[in-house]
Amino acid sequence: MEQHSFGTYMRHLREEQGMSINQLAASADISNSQISRIENGLRGVPKPVTIRKISDALGIPYAELMQRAGYLEDGAEAYMNEKGAVPDWANSRDKRDFKKMLEEDGELMFDGIPLNQEDKKRIKDVLTGLFWEAKQMNKHKPRRRPDPAE
Repeated sequence: MEQHSFGTYMRHLREEQGMSINQLAASADISNSQISRIENGLRGVPKPVTIRKISDALGIPYAELMQRAGYLEDGAEAYMNEKGAVPDWANSRDKRDFKKMLEEDGELMFDGIPLNQEDKKRIKDVLTGLFWEAKQMNKHKPRRRPDPAE
């Protein structure tokens, strides 16, 4: 998706809800200048962490904005929205969802230090961003063609 069309879509969503740039910025905890640059196509498509903040502030499904931003291919939104969608090959150890572990109230520790809710949220935001950036990079990786001499 073009960068400008994502910004146009985001502006439409914001205006549809009667929010000003300043209101969205405050609700999403990002700068109003960043919102303006995204909407006007002056900034590239935001990182997944920023998209998460915007989706939460607008009450729009995260998967929908990720797809509009070009991070997800068609059909991936449905996969993300399915509760417990796990590939057939996954075993019980594979099925643990780290994001859900960070969202739950249970105690988690890192290197022997208990994590509070703020720690969990920051870790989840960073991992979400890294995960979707990696997915995007892998999507655009050129596939190696087999060498006929091999």
